[in-house]
Amino acid sequence: MDVYRTPDEHFADLPGYPWEPHYVEVDDGEGGTLRVHHLDEGPADAPPVLLMHGEPSWSYLYRHMVPVLVDAGHRVVAPDLVGFGRSDKPKATGDYTYARHVEWMRQALFDRLDLRDITYFGQDWGGLVGLRLLAAEPDRYARVCVGNTGLPTGHGRPTDAFLAWQKFSQETEHFPVGAIINGGCTTDLAPEVIAAYDAPFPVEEAKAGARIFPSLVPTSTDDPAAPDNQAAWGVLERFERPFLCAFSDEDAITRGGDAPFRERIPGAAGLEHVTIGGGGHFLQEDRGVELANVLVDFIAR
Repeated sequence: MDVYRTPDEHFADLPGYPWEPHYVEVDDGEGGTLRVHHLDEGPADAPPVLLMHGEPSWSYLYRHMVPVLVDAGHRVVAPDLVGFGRSDKPKATGDYTYARHVEWMRQALFDRLDLRDITYFGQDWGGLVGLRLLAAEPDRYARVCVGNTGLPTGHGRPTDAFLAWQKFSQETEHFPVGAIINGGCTTDLAPEVIAAYDAPFPVEEAKAGARIFPSLVPTSTDDPAAPDNQAAWGVLERFERPFLCAFSDEDAITRGGDAPFRERIPGAAGLEHVTIGGGGHFLQEDRGVELANVLVDFIAR
């Protein structure tokens, strides 16, 4: 597997992101290895709060949340998915599949880091990958919170907003990661923040994962990932530990996506689910401190 590794100097002096990198190696599925980056902040002996990002962001998205959680006494682990952030980036779009993303993160978080008693938050693809991990080993999790995400099985028609995004990702000549994230926020990001989101992708060949991700979302029952997601729902429908929804109110792509979780997962029953006012798709960017405090309160309860 031909891999691009973003040089370290591209991550120097990013605003609001002072943390040292941590790495584990995972099998790439073709006889080689991939280096996966993660943040690991707070007391090492505390139960982990696992924060999983989506498309086309990276762990930089959680920079407003990490200090709040650490100050509350929690260990925070925030990985970069393969193809994003400081993790290795296979150069061919064909190297990326939904199943491979799940397996790479399973190796990193379970086999290498052996995370247990997890409080998990996932957004966008951080939910699509993270909820599959939850379904694979639910006993590792103490509680779950999701926002602006889903676990699609190919049933039902995607939103027009998602279909437009999928079409753009495959047809645009230039894939402007920072500008895409800015467009998914209700706040207007500073130029240096937009540049920080662009930092992992200094060359176009580094963007293969970012480009292909939207087309990996199951939009029909014929999708190769649809049966695995259906099986994962079978596990989630028996999951009785606390399961909180914290969706924002200004995301056209996932609006209403909390309903299946609230209706189908036993652990969601009886909880006071949260709507994050004023947050766009990237609610961690728009309302990160508020979202972090939702997690702090959720754990305390």
